[in-house]
Amino acid sequence: MSSLDINEQRALIKSAHRYISEKLEDHFSSEFLPKALVICGSGLSGISTKIADEPKPLILSYSTIPGFKVSTVPGHSGELIFGYMNGAPVVLMNGRLHSYEGHSLAETVHPIRALHLLGSINVLIVTNAAGGINASFKAGDLMCVYDHINFPGLCGFHPLRGANFDEFGPRFLATSDAYDLELRKLLFSKKKELNIERKIHEGTYSYVHGPTFESRAESRFLRLAGTDAVGMSTVPEVVTARHCGWRVLALSLITNECVVDPPASAHDENPVPIQEGKATHEEVLENSAKASKDVQELIFSVVAEI
Repeated sequence: MSSLDINEQRALIKSAHRYISEKLEDHFSSEFLPKALVICGSGLSGISTKIADEPKPLILSYSTIPGFKVSTVPGHSGELIFGYMNGAPVVLMNGRLHSYEGHSLAETVHPIRALHLLGSINVLIVTNAAGGINASFKAGDLMCVYDHINFPGLCGFHPLRGANFDEFGPRFLATSDAYDLELRKLLFSKKKELNIERKIHEGTYSYVHGPTFESRAESRFLRLAGTDAVGMSTVPEVVTARHCGWRVLALSLITNECVVDPPASAHDENPVPIQEGKATHEEVLENSAKASKDVQELIFSVVAEI
């Protein structure tokens, strides 16, 4: 899609919107207007279990929707799910798209623009698995994002690069207010109401391209830059949603604690094993599974009040 000009991209977005609208009209007996998009991060697809069985949800595979790319990462099934969660009409992206998979940024955010044309969505709830950079963060903690650093974007690898979609939003978008304060307050009120004991921090999420996990030196640099948690997603989706005028709530599950200490010297007599503390995708999925119930309950409670 990155090789397409803006009019070709517009046509593809409209085609995806028409396909989705027709499927919604055929499936639901009455008009279905989702008011929120929930994006499920790595290992957090269990959020989909909070969709009510009746009326029966509509599930659309990415592979069937014009312009949608297929998820290739374990833990991302690659489907849109339309249904009711706690009485609220929502759509879930059960699995997201990452640019490190070989997709252009335009392709990774294509679903948001296509769904925006439904005309009813004004909230994005986005989840992710992230590495803890803040020394006080432990695996299993949650972080409500209140700011971000878009490292690829600062270097020109940006979801709004190219001709602007004026019909969606402004050429120059402010991101200083990207993460909605009232939605963050709602999240913390629901934590208290549900008696969730899991620690939830607020902090800054840094987006890096991936797919490699950060080196020790990169982790130290990220900490010095003001990063609390780091991951390979979310910010392109947030920026595009804000460009569409949506409000955003972002929640990171800390799945591992990033290694920041320098590696042992070859001259150390009793070096710490260099592999100690290194991150793996299996660890990400395992810790996501452990915390998924709390994430599910939080989102289930939040969507009813947006």
